[in-house]
Amino acid sequence: MKPRVYLETTIVSYLTAWPSRDLVMAANQQTTRDWWARHGEDCDLYTSDVVVQEATAGDPDAAQRRLQVLQDLTELAITEHSRALAKRLVEEVPLPRKAQVDALHIAIAAVSGMDYLLTWNCTHIANAALRHRIEAVCRAADYEPPVICTPQELLES
Repeated sequence: MKPRVYLETTIVSYLTAWPSRDLVMAANQQTTRDWWARHGEDCDLYTSDVVVQEATAGDPDAAQRRLQVLQDLTELAITEHSRALAKRLVEEVPLPRKAQVDALHIAIAAVSGMDYLLTWNCTHIANAALRHRIEAVCRAADYEPPVICTPQELLES
């Protein structure tokens, strides 16, 4: 069985963006493209309406490129269970109020039984200092958390 991977908005953004002048961001964009080319077809890829809504923001041409990638992915439902888990993540991890959407990404992936949540958001999602608390909140709510990682981590596996 293929691993089930939830793609958070930063993945689609890095995959479709023009190369950045910032060296670190450019390297992360290339790593995302490498992961997509090498492993994208080896996984069942998922997204959500949250990602679609975020992907529509900004430059219309860039948004169109992001939406084109998303159209081929299975969209996961935002359920009352995922909303409730997101609320718990904000309150119990704790995550700042501005990270409510980040908590919703985590919750959708956990409630939907994803194996991985792929992201470049290392502030509130793929944050080693928060990972243990995020996993504990998910498990306390009877959900197995996905492995939260960057394409670099998943590329090396």
